[in-house]
Parts: sequence; C-alpha cells; structure tokens
Amino acid sequence: MNRHLISAADLSLADAISILDTAEELARLAERPIPKLPTLRGRTVVNLFYEDSTRTRISFEAAAKRLSADVINFSAKGSSVAKGESLKDTALTLQAMGADAVVIRHNASGAPHRLAEWVRGSVVNAGDGTHEHPTQALLDAFTMRRRLGRLSGLRVTIVGDILHSRVARSNVWLLHTLGAQVTLVAPPTLLPVAIGTWPCAVSYDFSSVLPASDVVMMLRVQHERMAQAYFPSVREYSRRYGLDGDRMALLPPHAIVMHPGPMNRGVEITADVADSARSTIVEQVANGVAVRMAVLYLLLGGGPGGPGMAGGPAGQAAMPEPAGVAL
Repeated sequence: MNRHLISAADLSLADAISILDTAEELARLAERPIPKLPTLRGRTVVNLFYEDSTRTRISFEAAAKRLSADVINFSAKGSSVAKGESLKDTALTLQAMGADAVVIRHNASGAPHRLAEWVRGSVVNAGDGTHEHPTQALLDAFTMRRRLGRLSGLRVTIVGDILHSRVARSNVWLLHTLGAQVTLVAPPTLLPVAIGTWPCAVSYDFSSVLPASDVVMMLRVQHERMAQAYFPSVREYSRRYGLDGDRMALLPPHAIVMHPGPMNRGVEITADVADSARSTIVEQVANGVAVRMAVLYLLLGGGPGGPGMAGGPAGQAAMPEPAGVAL
C-alpha cells in the first residue's frame, strides 16, 4: 500500500479492515474527559480545500488535533489561488512549509492524484470533482458495521444523483471489496455511461428494491454540477425517488437509512425519515472523526515498519498513548 489515500478502489480488503478496526479503537477516545492522543505530535496536516465544506473540513481538523498534529487550514478563497496560482505552485509552497500530509478537496476530478506527484508527504482525497470521496465511504462502512454488526453480505441500496456523486463511486468500490451487494437506483439520466463496468446492480424502481435492502443511502441532487435538466421537475423526482414514511415502511425491520449530507429535506428525504430512529445521519458525522483519525494515524503514525497503510491491526498495539491510560 502506498502512502496516499486517493481512491477507495486502491484499498485492499486487509487495508479497509485495518482502517475500520483502528477507527473502532480510536472512537473510544470520545468517552475520555480529554479525547486526545500524542500520536502525531510534531506532524503537520494541511487541509487544502478548493470547494466549500462543513462536515469534511471540520472532521479532518478535529481528527488531526485529537492526534496532536499541527493543523493548517487553507481555503482557496482569499489566497493566492484567487490571483491565479496553480495547484502545482500551491503544492510546492506547502512542501516548502514541511507539510507531512495534505488533505485536499478540489472541484477537478484527478487533482489529488496530480498533487501526489508534487509533494513528498501523504495525500488524502477529501473529494475531487465527481470522482471519489474515499473517507466518506469508509465512515459509511464503519457506521453500517456498528449498526448491523457486519458488512459481508449486506444489501446496500444507493439512491439519487449517481452521475455527479463521488460518494456513490467510492461506496460502490469499497463495499464491493468488503463483500456487500450494492444496488444503484436513479433515473437513467442520472447514471454514468460506464455504469455497466461498476461492480453493482442497477434498478429504476425504488420501491421494488426496498424489501430486500439492509441499508438505504440517499444522495442529494447536485444542482450546482448540472448544466441542463436531468428530470422534469423536483416534485416529480421526489415522487419517484424520494424516501418518505410510506417507502420506509417497505424496509425490513432492521434496515437503516443513511445520507452523506448536506440534505435537501423534502426532496430526496422527508423530515420524518431523516429524524427517525432508523436514521444514522448524525452518527455518520460523529463516526467520520474516528475514521479520519484512523486514516491519518495509519498514514503518518504507521504500524510496525513506519508510515504507510501496511501494519494493520498489529500496528494498533504499538499506538502511542498517554501514560497510565489504555486505549
């Protein structure tokens, strides 16, 4: 495993399980009076965000600080990027400042891959265009495993704007690696042309797949990425592909409802469903901190043999801890 996390497809089963198991251990930090470890003391993590973000940016910042890393938040707005500075020149500047890891969100698909060619530190993809968002997929898988006790054999239905969704892409690849069965549901206009090459099934009838679903993940319609009309109206889309109380009643009793956020309440999901006991939306946000702590720890702290994803659960035993406190 290389030193970057750019695509969920790059993760082997052992890598993915190692991250989830490490996150499970780190999640216990939240129960402490001071939820902090000295693991990454002296390391510098740069949050390089070219797109607006609330959950992801704050989650990565909290994760790095809980591991005692120094954090630099970089926003394209109000920086030299607004004056025309290229991604490469920004990367070289960060490199000169001694960044050990760069967490990047960019509106261009492939930007994290290019960045990894220009910096010596680790690169973590926090969302690039319509390509991928691997840590979101990891926190989604972590949430599923916590709620349902397993991942292998789970039947996961992902509904909505698949065409523009980096979350859907990363979830399909990661869940396939972890042994889950994924079905994508969307209007034909909101499915990628190459959907036939993805390791998943496709359906256009939302209600018909619900009785066989363990997990339903609703996606936001990304109007900001649309240059033309992809469906007749928002009302028509909500009628055919929105999750309301009647549709939720079709789910098995144990099934859960997920959403990566931000939500368009009343469009892809109704308020009563979003706020129900089956919803994991708030849990996903909390779990995101633990998962991103695990990613940063495994990339920068390393297990046996130093930095890198290799090491897995064996590396957890060597995780530095405050004296007298067991993780």
